[in-house]
Amino acid sequence: MTSVPAAPPVRAYRRLGVEERRAQLLAAALTLFAHRAPDDVSIDEVAVAAGVSRPLVYRYFPGGRQQLYEAALGSAAEQLTLCFAEPAAGPPTERVSRVLDRYLGFVDQHDAGFSALLRGGSVVETSRTSAIVDGVRRAAAEQILLHLGRGTGPGQEPAGPRLRMMVRTWIAAVEAASLIWLDEGKQPAAGDLRGWLVDHLIALLAVTAASDGETASVVAELLDQESADGPAARLAALVVPVAGHAAHLLPPA
Repeated sequence: MTSVPAAPPVRAYRRLGVEERRAQLLAAALTLFAHRAPDDVSIDEVAVAAGVSRPLVYRYFPGGRQQLYEAALGSAAEQLTLCFAEPAAGPPTERVSRVLDRYLGFVDQHDAGFSALLRGGSVVETSRTSAIVDGVRRAAAEQILLHLGRGTGPGQEPAGPRLRMMVRTWIAAVEAASLIWLDEGKQPAAGDLRGWLVDHLIALLAVTAASDGETASVVAELLDQESADGPAARLAALVVPVAGHAAHLLPPA
């Protein structure tokens, strides 16, 4: 007697609400944009990735790839901005280290999409997408200023122009280093890159403090919160011997 193969189980179908469906489509698009340049991703591919029809994608994003990309970019920007949110507890350099671990984790996961996003040059790049990216940079800078005791937090003074410029310069350096890191096959290891970027921030603070009174006050407050085995102490132990070689350049006491 010939056995009849069992029928495949009927897959339960659940109608998603508007927001759930939109979130599903954005998640599918983000996955594609994370590994491919935006120009190379089609609406058909998004539909396949989400397991829906092409017309359904257009129902939610009638502007096609452009609108979908802007929405996906906005969603990614929210995630990236959250990387910089850190409770104001513990030594500031250790907080920044945790921020950078999350940031580099995001870069690692989104790879080609992150590179295409920050380099620009995409046919889907507009003033709106540029504004979204710039918004992330500004939000990141504000978060770092909060950890330096200068921001919009309770009891904090707003940062002056020199300190604000320094922090935004560092954010740009973090961004550039992330792109170079991707170009170099994610070498050195993420932990080493994070340590170097924290050192970079400390060094910029020290140099700026030499000619800006506000930054000098910030550095003094920061050092009071640092631990003897933290990033600031480690960098000081490395730099002091190097600086000693410049003693002959100093004027006589």
